Amino acid sequence: MASPKKKTSSKKKKKLSTKWQWLSRKRPIAIGLFVLSVLLYANTFQHDFAQDDAIVITQNMFTTEGVSGLGGLFKYDTFYGFFQEEGKDKLVAGGRYRPLTPAMFAIEYELFGENPAVMHVLNALWYGLTTVMLYLVLLQLFLKRSVWDKNMSLWAIYWIPLAAAVLFAVHPVHTEAVANIKGRDEIITLLGSLTALWLLLRGGLWPTILAALSFFAALLAKENAITFLGVAPLAFYFFTQKDAGAILRRFTVLFGVAGLFLILRGGILGWSLGEPSRELMNNPFLKIEQGLWVDFSPAEKSATITYTLGKYAQLLVAPYKLTHDYYPRHVDIMNWKSWQALLGLLVYLGLLAYGIWGLIRRNIGSFAVLIYLGTLSIVSNIIFAVGTNMSERFLFMPSIGYALLVAWGITKLVKKQQLATVIVGVYCLILAGLTMLRNPAWENNYQLFTTDIQTSANSAKLRNAMAGELSVQWDALPETQKDQRMDMLNEALGHINEAVRIHPTYKQAYYIQGNILNYLKRYDESAAAYQRALQIDGGYTQAFDNLMI
Repeated sequence: MASPKKKTSSKKKKKLSTKWQWLSRKRPIAIGLFVLSVLLYANTFQHDFAQDDAIVITQNMFTTEGVSGLGGLFKYDTFYGFFQEEGKDKLVAGGRYRPLTPAMFAIEYELFGENPAVMHVLNALWYGLTTVMLYLVLLQLFLKRSVWDKNMSLWAIYWIPLAAAVLFAVHPVHTEAVANIKGRDEIITLLGSLTALWLLLRGGLWPTILAALSFFAALLAKENAITFLGVAPLAFYFFTQKDAGAILRRFTVLFGVAGLFLILRGGILGWSLGEPSRELMNNPFLKIEQGLWVDFSPAEKSATITYTLGKYAQLLVAPYKLTHDYYPRHVDIMNWKSWQALLGLLVYLGLLAYGIWGLIRRNIGSFAVLIYLGTLSIVSNIIFAVGTNMSERFLFMPSIGYALLVAWGITKLVKKQQLATVIVGVYCLILAGLTMLRNPAWENNYQLFTTDIQTSANSAKLRNAMAGELSVQWDALPETQKDQRMDMLNEALGHINEAVRIHPTYKQAYYIQGNILNYLKRYDESAAAYQRALQIDGGYTQAFDNLMI
């Protein structure tokens, strides 16, 4: 005999008060979230290309070919189309295979030409869809949980998904992913992963097939999607009460898709992660001792990683002094005498303990913490080196755990519904304001570099970028503006001198230093800078060519 169906949450005696009935209206809320997400980035629509856009768009030989370049994008490492020579495409350990978003850019290039405005608008639209999908996933999860969790109020069932989605939409750490066109890989990865989970929650053959396709697209956008192999089953465990066997059967399709992707990736890039780079700009865990680059000690490396993990937590709670550049030595060499490293350790031990404690109890806050820890793990430098100390775009996926934790935590700490809404509303207004204030920094390279140098003054990479960009601006100035041209060159020289002080074997910096000194007609010093670059890399043709002029 068939067992009687469980009563759904709609049969509960409790009803939403008239004041909060709008919370159950899914379609207008979804539209509102989409509009909010897009409008927050409307002040980026007239921005130019910036930062890594050159690698995947403007200076990528495959992307600029439009549709005819699609084959090359799927055939090689993501960096190959920019460097255009063997070896340089794998400057970071293991290489990168992320062809989907460059393919999107190639199609847009075919249709609209080199038009950053179109691409910025599309980034915002994709971001809006991601926010909506997060809301739909969370709403579906909470409705499923309400079937068996009799302690959940209907207000919390509808309010928590909305509050979490709004927090996600307005958070300023997302500006690097949305305001920088290249950041679309983060957006599509999360959108594809959430869509796959939403479809699997619905059940059925066709939703399962579509979930597999969506997850494969997420993996092709960025490998980080693989962390959802842990997140998605946990979502079923915490919200549906299904047993382990049923959960594993439901997610077999995602594991199969991940296996297919790894085979494809390995066939193109090879199976070895390779040795860590010996160049500081691609391996931040190097230091100079007696004139030689050596690895951090285990204590230094672990303390530095723990410090950056603490920094990630701080940026989520209080996104103060955002920057696109966390390269050496913006993040300095840390040790366990540092209070910041010790505080980071205590925070993450606490989060891990709380996540494990709530696993058996199916505690929603623990689920949020485990989302955060799981999705952050792959970019933490703990599992493997990612080529930089940290980056704000790496928080794009983990931030959904933070948003859920805040929304859920408020309902537990503040019993009055109106007060909880006011608290979250004020916090979201502050975050939205910070997002809109941060967006203009991404207008172009000059604006980005001159803004972030105030925060990342000890980054060799940003000092080098500042000097290079000032050289470009100098070249564009009319020769009649002699004083301004001279001031700009002297400023550029100051930046590049700092770059080589921080990173004494930075060949690109010596090359730019040589150029600037040549513009200043300090020819002997210019030649010495080129020679220093060639001492570091005897095959550095640009330095050799300039030295011969």
